[in-house]
Amino acid sequence: MKLLRSPLISAEHLYKIIDNEELIIFDASIAGIGSEKPSSIATIQLPKARYFDIRNVFSNTQDPFPNAVPSQEHFNHEAQKLGVNNDSFIVAYDDKGIYSSARVWWLFKAFGFNNVVVLDGGLPEWLSKNYPTENKQQRPINKGNFIGHFETKYFKFFNHIKKDIINNDYLILDARSHDRFHGLIKEPREGLRSGHIPNSKNLPYTSLFNGNLLKSKSELQQIFDTLITNQSQIIFSCGSGITACILALAATLIGIENSAVYDGSWTEYGSLTT
Repeated sequence: MKLLRSPLISAEHLYKIIDNEELIIFDASIAGIGSEKPSSIATIQLPKARYFDIRNVFSNTQDPFPNAVPSQEHFNHEAQKLGVNNDSFIVAYDDKGIYSSARVWWLFKAFGFNNVVVLDGGLPEWLSKNYPTENKQQRPINKGNFIGHFETKYFKFFNHIKKDIINNDYLILDARSHDRFHGLIKEPREGLRSGHIPNSKNLPYTSLFNGNLLKSKSELQQIFDTLITNQSQIIFSCGSGITACILALAATLIGIENSAVYDGSWTEYGSLTT
């Protein structure tokens, strides 16, 4: 299938191509951290969707911090198990709208695969159109031939952040809520201190939406213009590297290219510093 220019795909567009043989749909839904209740739509999925397990499969589970980017060998192996081929067209979605699906998109880009998009509005938008769904299920999958190559520019790690926070060329944008960023409420992870990375700015990922859909390009541009001055590199952070990818998605949509995601985000930084 032809590569889309946008990192997003609408529910209407996806519905039109739902039977394409090269299409792979990934359900990337994850449960929220803390006391959040499971979604009421957690038992259904888009037709022929395959579950993309971010936390337990597509992360380095040996890392002391959650959702750490996996090794190239591991990512390739697991992507092949899910039937991904080098000529596949991947659509990622989740049951919250756009939440964890952006992490799938960013991971594939980091491993050199660009034929991947996020379903704008996710499962809620799909349901609002009365498009078909099915009960969650597993089907036999033929092994794919996907071979990815990790590109370091997409991720930042703790040793980078320590240097970047004192470099005026870098801007760190934190996707957490205002109250979490400013330490007004406790972090949802037990034992993690509150606060934010020095010299970072707050851009709650929830401010980027109109309902379940990402805001228009002009609206997003206005939001980013209020935060970015003369910095040449943007770093996105959050709690554990999931919602930071939503900021990366919005930034890519308006043409911001020189950006990276801090993989460990506040969970790592807040644990390793005092």
